[in-house]
Amino acid sequence: MLGKTNFALEVNTMINLSSSLQDYLEAILELSEQGSSVRVTDLARKLNLAKASVSQSIDKLTNLDLVEQESYGPIALTARGHEQAVKVRRRHNMLRQFLTEILGVDPAVAEVDACRMEHTISPETMDKLVDFLATETAGKGGSSDDQTAIANAAGRARNSNQN
Repeated sequence: MLGKTNFALEVNTMINLSSSLQDYLEAILELSEQGSSVRVTDLARKLNLAKASVSQSIDKLTNLDLVEQESYGPIALTARGHEQAVKVRRRHNMLRQFLTEILGVDPAVAEVDACRMEHTISPETMDKLVDFLATETAGKGGSSDDQTAIANAAGRARNSNQN
């Protein structure tokens, strides 16, 4: 459960990475959660990229101490890399849910848009979005975690659209 203040702090403490390196971290996290080791081939398939491109990006992430990999071995997130990957995924999920639940965007479109937005949205805008969602739950006895905030805001938005 992530409160407004914690989420704002997370956004502001993210390492400045390119959108493609953020995508790698998120993909490594997702693949590692499936229970098997993550290999260059797995990432290349998931991200629809050439293995040579993936290898170059893994070298960059290794130099940033975000992943570790023995020569030709499996890829693993470091503690720092895991922390960054979780932040990227949380931002992505929050944006996707906001688009689908509050704005009523088709889920497939929202997924693509959230992926684009997660890499370019400023910390200020993300803070405002979190503030908005927290405001939607204020006075309703709900917590200010991401899921509850979005669900409560979606309900209010649907109710106002029906009037």
